[in-house]
Formats: sequence, structure tokens, C-alpha cells
Amino acid sequence: MKGALNPNHHCPETSTVTTDNKTTPARMTSTQAWVTYLSKVELPVLANTLRRINELADNRNSTVNELASVILNDAQLTSQVLRLSNTVFYNQTRIQVSTVSRAITLIGFDAVKSMAISSLIVDALLQRNDRPHLLSCLARAIHAAVQARCLMPKRNETALEEVFIGALLMNIGELAFWSCETDQANELEQRLRLEEAPVPAQKAVLHATFTEITRGLVEAWSLGPFIRDVVSPGPANSPAASLVRHSVEMARLSEQGWSGAEMDKVLEQLGKDIDENPATVRDRIKVNASEAARVAVSLGIPQVTALMPGNRKGDDHPKAQAPEMDPELQLQILRDLTHSLAEQPNINEVCELVIEGIHRAIGMQRVALLMADRDGQALVPRKLSGRGTEGWRDHLTIARNGSGMLGGLLPENGCFIYRPGTAPGSVSYDRWLGRVPALIGPLRAGNRLVGLFYADNAAGDYTPSGQQLTAFGHFIQNAQLCLTLMAAR
Repeated sequence: MKGALNPNHHCPETSTVTTDNKTTPARMTSTQAWVTYLSKVELPVLANTLRRINELADNRNSTVNELASVILNDAQLTSQVLRLSNTVFYNQTRIQVSTVSRAITLIGFDAVKSMAISSLIVDALLQRNDRPHLLSCLARAIHAAVQARCLMPKRNETALEEVFIGALLMNIGELAFWSCETDQANELEQRLRLEEAPVPAQKAVLHATFTEITRGLVEAWSLGPFIRDVVSPGPANSPAASLVRHSVEMARLSEQGWSGAEMDKVLEQLGKDIDENPATVRDRIKVNASEAARVAVSLGIPQVTALMPGNRKGDDHPKAQAPEMDPELQLQILRDLTHSLAEQPNINEVCELVIEGIHRAIGMQRVALLMADRDGQALVPRKLSGRGTEGWRDHLTIARNGSGMLGGLLPENGCFIYRPGTAPGSVSYDRWLGRVPALIGPLRAGNRLVGLFYADNAAGDYTPSGQQLTAFGHFIQNAQLCLTLMAAR
């Protein structure tokens, strides 16, 4: 159970409260208490998997199959790594990758390790919480990681991925903390809302700082000597570690714009790290910021793009915009669909391609195909993809007569953008279903509704665009055509 302490495990320097036979932590009073709690109670699976991946990376005798095996143990991680393997950021060859082993061979061991760690961090944290502070920290971490990788002058694979992961994990203590639902998190959030200085607030509420917690987690999770150097006090021991530190600081400052005395100073430091003048660095980081937004979309968190520089114009809480689509990828998948339909229609293969297109080419985070159940009275999940869909298979049901909380998701005619009303319905197993805008596409047999595709972006604070709806409709047409061809046999 999330947040529940194992009764056989003692977490040092905490007090506990027992209610309804559940023992939960009341207060953490030291850095070590937070490290133990985050490692053993809240995020043990993440800690163990990161440790295992780093052990493989440090062992020169590790094989492609060993890394592939770690990734393949998690279906969501496998899907995410394959999705990232087909992005220009990692795969500039544009050669389609369909297996993890092929990705490691084509793109490289370190690059796939980087993708796996990025996906693990995002999945493990966001499936637990989506509070604004966590989203802001994730946006900053991804932005800094992309900047460090793009600025790195030493263009070998190991160096590129080392600085990417170093920047991504430089504030892992803060990321881990905000992913947990604790009274201290709520208290610190309130203090920061009142604009109290961050470090004194952390010390007062946590009896530790995020920096101290990060250093503890780096040791406890065996994240490696490079990240240890990045987060250690004192001067960096290598130009790469210095680049990571300055990239993280630059990403933080960029949230207030690209100019200012502090920004000028960090640009000068970055210039020394990569042997370029500050003006050139400024031009490069603006371009890299757009790349960071695309990486966030590929990681399945388009909602954080609104928190990256360039999306905060004139508003402390800007209206998020739909992510940019990938027209080349859309065309490629549509060609694959046409080829599949021309040979021998296979509804499973077609629907998999449709879901892939909705995910990757359109930029939707969660996708489901629902089909009629055995009684024909309801639509239930047949295929699910994306973060946060785990509970849908056992719980998601939409009555064919339009009754129930989710009745408004039923399409009347063709594809449409679902817009929740002033009092949207909600369900206990998912905080977003029925409460956020979504794309809906029907599948019909004659005039009878037999299924539908559903796609949303969970916490993403935007309504899908007209372009997204049009592209969505093109994919759904292929699934409908497959059903029609099969019925005509």
C-alpha cells in the first residue's frame, strides 16, 4: 500500500501514527530518515531497478540481452523505450526500431540505458502524484538534461548519456519528495505558496534540505561516481560535471526568462565548460529548449511543456497548448496501416498501429480501445496503452445506453473532442476520466456502435487541437475500414 510502512522495517528518526490498523509516518526528522523512507517505503521498486541498470552499465561484461531483460520485465517501460528509440533525439537514422535488443544494437547501450532511466523516473513519480511542484521539477529536470546533452562538446555516446542522466537526477531528492503524499509535503507546499525562502522552509519542515536528501539517495541507490561528483559539495571534478551543474542552474533561471544578471553569469560559466562565447551559448540554449519540449512529449508528459521557457509569456499560469504533432511519423504509420489493410486485414495489428499513431504522432498520453462485452450492453477495454491506464482493465465500463458517470463519452456520430461540463462525472479508480478533455472515435458495424477509441492527456491542462482531432480521425478511419473489410469476407 502506498505510504504504508512495513511493520518489520524500522525507519530511523520518525514518529508514527496508527489508524485503522495502518501504520503511517507522521514526521521525518533527519536526512537519513527521508532517505530510508523514500528508498524502503515509497520508491523501493524504482530504487532497485535503477540500481540494477547502473550495475549492468558499470560491468563491461554486460550483454545486450541482460539490459533488454531488465527492460522487458516492465511492459510499460518496454513500450516507452521503443517509443523513444524512434524519436529523432535518440535515433537520427530514422530506421524504425521494433524490439529492445534492436534498439540497443542500433542506438547504443548507453542511449537505451538513458531512455530506460528517464522513463522509470517519470513513470514511478507521476503514477503516484501530479502536484504542481512535482510537474515543475520534472519540467526543469528534463530541460536541464536535454541542454546538457545538446551542449556537450565531446560527441561520444557514453559522455552524452552521462551528462543527460546526471542533469536528470541532480535533484532526485526533490523529485522523490514531491511524489509522496505526506503531511510534511503539504506543509512545505503551503510555505512555498506564501513565498517563504525555499532552503529555510525545507530545513524547518523536513529537518533536511533537498540537496542533502539527493546526496543520500545517490549513495543509497548506487547511482554511480559521476552523479556523486555532480551532487557533491565543492568544485566539480570534471568539465562534464561542471556542465551538468550549470545546465541545471540555467534551466532554473530560464523559467524567468533568458536575460538578467544571474542568467548572464551562468551563460559565461557554460561558455567556459564548452569553450564557446556566452552569446553563442544563449542562441544554442534557446534552440535546445524546443528540443526539450519534444522530449517531454515523447516521454508521455506533454503537460510539462507549459512549464518550460517560452511558454510562460505574460502569465504566471499560462494556458497550456496542445503539443506539436509529428507529421512525418503520422504519414509513416498511415502508410503502414495502408500496407496492412492491403495484404490481409488483421484487426489486432491495425489497432496496435492506430494506438501507436495516437500516442507518438498525435501526442496523446493515454489511449484505450474499448469494444462491446459479451452481453453487448457495455463497452470494456480491449487494448490499453500509457501511464495511468493500469486500473482501467478491471474497472472501466461505459454503458451502451449512455447511463453512468462516463455516459458522456459515447459518440453520437463521428470523431469528436469530449469537453467535460461544469459538473463532470468522475470515477473512483481514475482522477481524470470524465474530467478532462479527450479525443473520442467510434467503431461501428452498420449503424451499431461496437467500440470506440479514447485518448487523453491526464493532467495536461489543454483541450486537444483541431489538427489533433483531424489526425485522430485519419487513424480511426483505418480501424473502421479494417472492420468493414472483415465483415465483407
